[in-house]
Amino acid sequence: MQNSVPDGPSTTQPIAVAAVVLYRPDGRVLTVRKAGTTMFMFPGGKPQDDETPLDTAIRELAEETSLAVPPEDLEHIGAWDTPAANENGHQLHSEVFVLLRPLARNEVPEANAEIEELVWMDPAAPVAPAGHGVAPLLRAVFPELARRRPF
Repeated sequence: MQNSVPDGPSTTQPIAVAAVVLYRPDGRVLTVRKAGTTMFMFPGGKPQDDETPLDTAIRELAEETSLAVPPEDLEHIGAWDTPAANENGHQLHSEVFVLLRPLARNEVPEANAEIEELVWMDPAAPVAPAGHGVAPLLRAVFPELARRRPF
């Protein structure tokens, strides 16, 4: 699946990222906010060296939330091209993965690395805390998540 959200012309190469969707049993999805920013997004980030998108997703999830998940627990649900949330004037190319199971009771995400805040959002009605926003990638992916059954 390749999806695009228009935001005018871009003269630079898109920023490649991998992101992970984590559901709670109530259907809410984990979002994170990096320190010094105002936008909530999925856990994830940019690849290192020759990492595959799946490798990037697993590494970034562990770095940002302390959650270690095996690759077989993740499913690629698509790729989206959207404006970058924190890099004005840039585009993102995001490979998005979903955890195929709810988090276990002992799997509690923690805000680590550059992450300042965690918020669980309803994909059908995403609302960020006052003074903050929802990243363009979330706005693009949430309609797909609202149509899917979490597990």
